[in-house]
Amino acid sequence: MPAEVARKMVIAGSGKAQLRPSEVLVRGILSGALLGVSTSLALTATLQTQKPIVGALIFPVGFVMIVVLGLELVTGNFALVPLARIQGTATTAEVLGNLVWAFAGNLLGSVGYAVLLSLVLTGFGHQSATGIAPLIVSAAEAKTLGYAGLGATGLATSFVKAILCNWLVCFGVIMGMTSSSTLSKIAAAWLPIFMFFAQGFEHSVVNMFLIPAGMMLGAKVSLAQWWLWNQIPVTLGNVVGGFLLTGLPLYYTYYRQAEIKTMEPQVVAEQAVGQEVPA
Repeated sequence: MPAEVARKMVIAGSGKAQLRPSEVLVRGILSGALLGVSTSLALTATLQTQKPIVGALIFPVGFVMIVVLGLELVTGNFALVPLARIQGTATTAEVLGNLVWAFAGNLLGSVGYAVLLSLVLTGFGHQSATGIAPLIVSAAEAKTLGYAGLGATGLATSFVKAILCNWLVCFGVIMGMTSSSTLSKIAAAWLPIFMFFAQGFEHSVVNMFLIPAGMMLGAKVSLAQWWLWNQIPVTLGNVVGGFLLTGLPLYYTYYRQAEIKTMEPQVVAEQAVGQEVPA
């Protein structure tokens, strides 16, 4: 039930806030790498079938692995970890610490996989890039130079696309809490992730792989262009979509119901009528 899911959201956020930095970092590295693999898998499917919708259908593979294994994905944590601060089970420093270390881990894992894949696609630099390399280069340039060409409008577009993206991604994280069955978790988490990828919304961790990989493979994108026109506005948009549009509304509308269910029946009755109820 939704109220139980809201309770699980707070418990999950509190547990993440209490993790040691090294634990968050390692789990974040794994998450970044897995999303990179999912992205290259989706591009491979798109190249082979010439149907982008097929790539979108299989992209969630890495995401559901992250959900099932309980790894650290900063975009999902935007919805969960701040709830621990609201509920008083974590300090502001603990919340920020989790988000910073998860972001750093995701970045390391994503860039690390980008390096490995670029070596494979170029035969360790001894041949022209093959396979999905042109798709990666094109995407990297579109996500940076494309926005730069629009100026302030480009920044606004990437920001709003990021809001829409993490609104759906965090629904995927939370829907994974609706069941204890592994197959059910996969099915529930799969749907929103497919929806975001199919529509080309902006996910900061996916871009941590896609843009550096494109730069390594020949995209005419500088480090400054990557961060200014994509990584920074997209990360900020992901914060808004994850916390303000997903985590906070579900907490606000359902968590009180979860608290009521855990109270003694007599206390609930007293609160309902505003007076003591005889035993």
